[in-house]
Amino acid sequence: MRSTPFQALIFDFDGTLAALTIDFALMKQRLAALAEVFLEESISPDGLPALEWVEQLAATVMSRHGRELSLEFHTRCRFLIMDMEIKAASQGSLFPTTRSMLTRLRGCGARTAVITRNCTPAVTAVFPDIAQRVDCLLPRESVVRVKPDPEHLLTALERLAVPPEAALMIGDHPMDVLTGRRAGTATAAVASGRTLPEELHASGPDFLARDCAGLMALLEDRNLLPQTCAVAGH
Repeated sequence: MRSTPFQALIFDFDGTLAALTIDFALMKQRLAALAEVFLEESISPDGLPALEWVEQLAATVMSRHGRELSLEFHTRCRFLIMDMEIKAASQGSLFPTTRSMLTRLRGCGARTAVITRNCTPAVTAVFPDIAQRVDCLLPRESVVRVKPDPEHLLTALERLAVPPEAALMIGDHPMDVLTGRRAGTATAAVASGRTLPEELHASGPDFLARDCAGLMALLEDRNLLPQTCAVAGH
């Protein structure tokens, strides 16, 4: 069992720090319709997340029609995804405790970062002052490979100058737990997003809580935050 406080806390964004309602099923339907134009065949959404599916489809377009059409397809997909993300962000909101929690964590010496598969315009639409609240923000366009690839998290830790073993990855999806495990950090799951607590528990996080406020209370109770932190009730 861990006995020393975490030096850095790395947060997912959607469902963890903010309520955003992106319709991923609709997104994949629209991507499939676009792919049908380029591949001239019926396309059904598969089990891959949207970003990874776009890469797979773009590779198929390249194999059949060459690099130029593949790049055009890829670009149109990215604009489609971004448009849906920004529209969802316009209807989203930060959780009530997010700002004060992040401010208090930084104030007591904990390093903080946000890593997200979402895009910068969507994040800043919901959280315009995020740069003043965290030490590092890495949306998807800031890295070559996004989570669950560990590079996303490891890049944030490199910028924070904190080793993986001293950090905690926090998110609302099993993908976040997997990312932390691959990067060598401790992991925490919060049930404030769309994933059921049972599914989060099955992913094997080191900590599980209702939301970030509950998680901070748990960590503080176990002396895993810097001693000057008092974030749980705010």
